[in-house]
Amino acid sequence: MSQTMRAISAPRLGGPDVLAEIDVERPEPGPTEVLVRVHAAGVNPADWKIREHGGFGRETTPPVLGFDVSGTVEAVGLGVTLYAVGDEVFGMPLFPHQAGAYAEYVAAPARHFVRKPAGIDHIQAAALPLASLTAWQALVDTGRLQAGQRVLIHAAAGGVGHLAVQIAKARGAYVIGTASAAKHDFVKGLGADEVIDYHAVDFTEAVSDVDVVLDAVGGDYSARSLTVLRPGGTLVSINTNDEPGLLAEAAARGVRAGFTLVEPDHLALRALADLVEEGRLRAEIDSVFDLSDAAKAHEHGERGRTRGKIVLRVAE
Repeated sequence: MSQTMRAISAPRLGGPDVLAEIDVERPEPGPTEVLVRVHAAGVNPADWKIREHGGFGRETTPPVLGFDVSGTVEAVGLGVTLYAVGDEVFGMPLFPHQAGAYAEYVAAPARHFVRKPAGIDHIQAAALPLASLTAWQALVDTGRLQAGQRVLIHAAAGGVGHLAVQIAKARGAYVIGTASAAKHDFVKGLGADEVIDYHAVDFTEAVSDVDVVLDAVGGDYSARSLTVLRPGGTLVSINTNDEPGLLAEAAARGVRAGFTLVEPDHLALRALADLVEEGRLRAEIDSVFDLSDAAKAHEHGERGRTRGKIVLRVAE
């Protein structure tokens, strides 16, 4: 008899109410894969966008949501040498395809995980992968951020933003963030040198000579952000932006602009784990919900008022 596990599925597109707890067959690790017993799963805006609009294809049937995983290796597949049963790991496996993290077990490539830093628990670890990798790849790989440069991070108190502030600071940058006034102390506590209240101040009038802009907002923020970049600077958007003429305008101003989508990245995730171990990176936990309350977690996230990350507790 095959073993089953609890999981949260979105059997049809729609609001949080479509999420349902189901029993599905427990996966088995294939060659180069590990089976991870999930202790916690991060909740990301990508989750509710996929729940409402659909994913990138090649999803499980019925689809099990979730990308961010922290847990314990339960079994290893053929050829795996990085981990052994009992190792604690975290990661963002298989993105942009569903890892199925809203479940008791996940099977995925071993190199899509790294060892969980000993100084944090699974809730903290599950909050990190997608958001911190997004920030790292945007700032370091695409933005080529260097020590001494000026970086502007929009939505600096958000899931990606609050981690981006810490990563930029760890790399020696001068960090400017945008956030509501109520979140200024929080953002400054992360290491930001300046924080702008986007409700009260037009950031284009308050900031100039920026080397890198990380735009987690989208809309007209991208086009407006071009005006604060110095020649040779880079605008990195993590929201698809179809604003007409953006790339042409960037080229005319002598700057780079573009959209980046996060990818699984073993080396970058190890670098991020090192920052955690060094005490230079931490995830702010906005709230924790039980797996069975995934719909409530989505409702909370979609209100757009979170500070940091939402996490599902799957097992102790």
